[in-house]
Amino acid sequence: MKNIIKSIFVAGLLALTSCESNLDTINENPNDQASVDPKVLLTYVSSNAFQVNGDNMYASRMMIGTDGENVYQYLKWGDASFDTYPNGLLNTVKMMQEAEKINNKNYQAIGKFFRAYYFFNLSLKFGSIPYTEGVKGESGITQPKYDSQETVMAGILSELKDANDLINSNDKIEGDIIYNGDATKWKKLINSFRLKILITMSKKTTVGNYNVATEFASVAGSQPLMTSITDNGELKFADAADSRYSMFNNSGYGSSLYMANYFINLFKDRQDPRLFTFAAQTTGAKEAGKPITDFSGYNGGNPISPYSDNAALITAKNISKVNDRFYKDPTNEPSSVLSYSELEFILAEATARGWISGSAKTHYDNAIKASFTFYQTYVKNPGQYFTGFNVNNYLATPLVVYDNSATLSAQLEKIMTQKYMTMFHQSQWTSYYDYLRTGYPNFPLQTGVSAPFRFRYPQSEYNYNNSNLKAALASQYGGNDNINSKPWWLQ
Repeated sequence: MKNIIKSIFVAGLLALTSCESNLDTINENPNDQASVDPKVLLTYVSSNAFQVNGDNMYASRMMIGTDGENVYQYLKWGDASFDTYPNGLLNTVKMMQEAEKINNKNYQAIGKFFRAYYFFNLSLKFGSIPYTEGVKGESGITQPKYDSQETVMAGILSELKDANDLINSNDKIEGDIIYNGDATKWKKLINSFRLKILITMSKKTTVGNYNVATEFASVAGSQPLMTSITDNGELKFADAADSRYSMFNNSGYGSSLYMANYFINLFKDRQDPRLFTFAAQTTGAKEAGKPITDFSGYNGGNPISPYSDNAALITAKNISKVNDRFYKDPTNEPSSVLSYSELEFILAEATARGWISGSAKTHYDNAIKASFTFYQTYVKNPGQYFTGFNVNNYLATPLVVYDNSATLSAQLEKIMTQKYMTMFHQSQWTSYYDYLRTGYPNFPLQTGVSAPFRFRYPQSEYNYNNSNLKAALASQYGGNDNINSKPWWLQ
């Protein structure tokens, strides 16, 4: 993997011409663009896409900062960047172009997956985005129009359908740091991701020409999906340059980042040993000689209190840091964009909503079992945390047990709470988006502060693509670029 990662700097040259994060720049295409082997580009794109995103840990009430007011923790963020276009999409498009030259359909299919992945996340972050004219500098489009969120979501669903049709067992997939060239696993990820998009659109009946529930049932009933954690769409890390865990040697993790009590208490209330893999004991508990499996030895800070109040807990030796494996272990656990556990939660929700037949409880139980299997597989020395634990007994406890006959609201609360509990440093912003669309779990908010629905568009777009941006703002938000403006997918 080390040699492969070194070679991606060739691909990085494609992005260096576009590092200013504006669409005028990123759509420029050098006249002399050398051919790059698609396997090199696949490695580069995969490594970029599957990294851990730590900011969501604050927004989703999992971690807190104690050395200043974190804008994500206090829900005060502003604009975000379009750096996904040069850092991910430009190289994805180039990979697909190079794959077409050698008639390799698998690279084209995987390229369509990454296009869907990137555009999906960009649209959830902002709303309308350049899609049909995005990354088309070769065609002379340097100020692309914005497409509605519905157009984007319908378009990427179609791209994933095409990807499913293209993927095959004949064309080689080299440079694959996700599935080591296994086309069958890519097919499972592609179809599982289709379901992720559709469940995210749960507030809508239709998306373009797609009926959300009908399309979900069709994909779930006829296409191959993930069946175990070995199918996870995840990046495994290696102790080599440019291949180490995203948060390795992160100074903030070593000094000022602590656990939020909202997150910790969900595990304490359920006597859930996954807590021990996420959090460290309080200093007071260590000094008292409490075993690491004593739930009373863990405590978090209040994510809505002033950061100075939480800093006082450090002095009192009564707050848990993030488990040091997240910044001391260069390999640590893999980072997933979609896991088998998450897929089973998606299927549980779809069953509860009546989109597909079957037992929501079965999918819910499968999801939780898969999460425990994941941590028992990848966390170092799991016996120190899980010895004596029985997942079937856990599933029968009052706060965990699932009731297929409960109201939809009660079922969704169970599903989303347990789904949230699997996403510490996983699946990027999924837990926050799930909260926005379902209201679960019930995040604590400061009085007078509402959870933002989106990010503001980057300043570079005001500078270089102003007329198209203003048209998009007028059509979506009455011209207001505000973090509290509700995008189409939540209406």
